[in-house]
Amino acid sequence: MEKEKIIIFDTTLRDGEQSPGASLNVMEKLEIAKELEQLKVDVIEAGFPVSSPTQFEAVKRIAGEVNVTIAGLARAKEIDIKAAYDAIANASKQRIHTFSSTSDYHIIGKFGHDRYGKTLQEKRKTVLQMSYDMVQYAKTFVDDVEFSAEDAGRTDLVYLAEVIEAAIEAGATTVNIPDTTGYTMPSEYGKKIAELKRRVKNIDQAIISVHCHNDLGLAVANSIAGVENGARQVECTINGIGERAGNASLEEVVMALNVRKDLFDYYTEIEAKKIYNVSRMVSSFTGVIIQPNKAIVGENAFAHESGIHQDGMLKYRETYEIMTPESVGVENTKIVLGRHSGRHGLKSRLEKLGYHLNEDELKKAYDLFTKLADKKKEVFDDDLRVLMGDEVYKTQEYYELDCFQVNCGNSAIPTATVKIKTKEKEFADSATGDGPIDALFNAIDRALGINPKVESYQLRSVTSGREALGEVLLRIRYQEHSFTGRGVSTDIIESSAKAYLQSINQLELYKAQEESLKELDSVSRAM
Repeated sequence: MEKEKIIIFDTTLRDGEQSPGASLNVMEKLEIAKELEQLKVDVIEAGFPVSSPTQFEAVKRIAGEVNVTIAGLARAKEIDIKAAYDAIANASKQRIHTFSSTSDYHIIGKFGHDRYGKTLQEKRKTVLQMSYDMVQYAKTFVDDVEFSAEDAGRTDLVYLAEVIEAAIEAGATTVNIPDTTGYTMPSEYGKKIAELKRRVKNIDQAIISVHCHNDLGLAVANSIAGVENGARQVECTINGIGERAGNASLEEVVMALNVRKDLFDYYTEIEAKKIYNVSRMVSSFTGVIIQPNKAIVGENAFAHESGIHQDGMLKYRETYEIMTPESVGVENTKIVLGRHSGRHGLKSRLEKLGYHLNEDELKKAYDLFTKLADKKKEVFDDDLRVLMGDEVYKTQEYYELDCFQVNCGNSAIPTATVKIKTKEKEFADSATGDGPIDALFNAIDRALGINPKVESYQLRSVTSGREALGEVLLRIRYQEHSFTGRGVSTDIIESSAKAYLQSINQLELYKAQEESLKELDSVSRAM
């Protein structure tokens, strides 16, 4: 029997970026998209263009430079769909992905106003008509239109079938059945896909897609159940990142189909040996830590500590391993660079790790590398990944750390002095605090005349040894909004300062975008 292809729809850059604490700038998104192209995903959902100028720009850049199907997300609204098309217009293969809420929970919550209907049945009719009209509208821009029935996992089956049938009639070429809240069980979800195949009379005119969340830890199991019952597209993310508990993990879905070929007559075109590098790049750029026991890409995924396991492995590898580390790109040996390594050696190693730099970026990376190599005797692959994620592709910052000094001890009051610069001016001040980091944050607050609340602060070692790089991930709150920051250095106080300033720069970027949107709104009102 001939195997059927499963389309891999990667939404790391859209749903994945919505993971709490994750944020990507345009260049980081572009670099990940290029690596996803090398991984051979079929579709990249590059973002939600209407949501912000940065999102729009990122999708537009990716559409112009990456040669796979590029999807832009849009609510079932004309303004969203037009923005999505404008962003993906330069893509060689374009897709508009529009969605409507279909569960009673969502309809009551989002369409509660009487203008959508006074009764639940009337509101359902409104949503159905809206879905049909907006798919039809999207079809005027592109041939490839995907429709998602949001919260399909909790949607009444009869009504869901009606909406899906209407969407296909309007021109949808892919219909997505998302388990938006991660609520369903695999047997239940699989049965829903099978029933839709049976009930929707025009279902043969579209590809069924699954998009499962991991609130109960079942996202991958539900995705596989969907495939077994007729779905031929799986929507997933690298490392399983995403809203709340995340999405179905691309690497777990792909390797489950690869390893259990005895059960599944399906295949993907994913280059599995590139999985590990993409995983590390996404973790480095987003600042979302991969748990050590994460399947496929976690540090412990191919580690064996038990004496019985080690003995079995040495005698016969397949005793305890169902796949090899090499099959997903985990190398048994790691290249080590040092202060005497040249630019060519660095470039070669970065390319093997998935980073393709132009001359200006390479010069910047090499300067940062030599500074790091002066602090550490050996620079490992993980150091390079951190260096790339921390410095080379970061957005042009508004505030930049010039220098700082901290005095502390068990019999002294911690005191910090800091100097911060922008293109136009410098800011400097001093402050005390409960500890050196608190004193440093207070000094930054005084210098810039701000006082955001630090909601969370995490410190971890991201490389090994006494000279390890320390990474700080933090989140600040200003008024009703939260902003994340990440900093890396061999000095954890410097890491903290970098992370704090990056979060403040995110705040400044948000303010600038808000002002830009207000100006556009005032211009449109005046026209």
